Amino acid sequence: MLKHKDVLGLREMSKEEILEILDVAQEMKKRIDNPKLRVDELKHTTVVTLFYENSTRTKTSFSLAGKYLGATVQDLGIATSSVNKGESLIDTGKTLDQMGVHVMIMRNSLTGAPHVLARNVDAHVINAGDGANEHPTQALLDLYTIRDYKKNFEGLKVAIIGDISHSRVARSNVFGLSKLGAEVTLAGPSTMLGGLGKLGIKTTSSIKEAVTDADVVMGLRIQFERQKTISFPGLEEYRQLFGVSGEILKYAKKDVLVMHPGPVNRGIEFTTDVVDGRNSVINIQVKNGLAVRMAILKLLMTGGSKA
Repeated sequence: MLKHKDVLGLREMSKEEILEILDVAQEMKKRIDNPKLRVDELKHTTVVTLFYENSTRTKTSFSLAGKYLGATVQDLGIATSSVNKGESLIDTGKTLDQMGVHVMIMRNSLTGAPHVLARNVDAHVINAGDGANEHPTQALLDLYTIRDYKKNFEGLKVAIIGDISHSRVARSNVFGLSKLGAEVTLAGPSTMLGGLGKLGIKTTSSIKEAVTDADVVMGLRIQFERQKTISFPGLEEYRQLFGVSGEILKYAKKDVLVMHPGPVNRGIEFTTDVVDGRNSVINIQVKNGLAVRMAILKLLMTGGSKA
């Protein structure tokens, strides 16, 4: 059973909670593949998405997750809401509380914004990404995907490559993978490695070193929108020094999983042959994301009972 009212990050989530979500997600995935298995167990639940940043995968995934469980799902169109009239986040949340909303799913460019909302509303709050802090549901779908192929995490070597310092995906994955026993290496330009090395995580600016004998190679998009100054000379140099090609991938294990949270900038983080190669599970991650988000909604609203 989840111990908290909200799902705000993997930093505060226990190993047991993480594994429970993955277990329930396994049941939810069957419902995606077979609509006849879907049960409207959340038919009395109202879910609202509050996305202050653009999103395709996460927002659509949460909307479908709620609908597949029978919930009423409404998007608060930020561009046309009272937010543009100067309404504060807390006032927006309290307004939705009074309307009987049970779950608020929020993405915001400000670190800690979902935490502020959660402290001021009765509804469950799910963090769909806050600044460069955390993106817990992305990491949970990554963990689900890894376990689905590798069966366990103990001793797995996971290389996360790219814009580490600005990546909420990297932070959440570091917290989750470490708790489950995997060995994580963060790789990228020295100017983009951030402070995660202080958590005891190995960091390197050598992509070859990071990829050698890796069980999982995860790429990250360069987040120009979060950079006040560009942290490297240019995209061509980045591609040559830090892009993962088929040749570089040969240093990993033969059954390596190639992952990416999307959207992928082909030819920058990964070459096209890597994105579309036999080791790539990037598209499968999308389906797994839907299953994980269904699991989280179910667990929050039904007290942790499994399907």
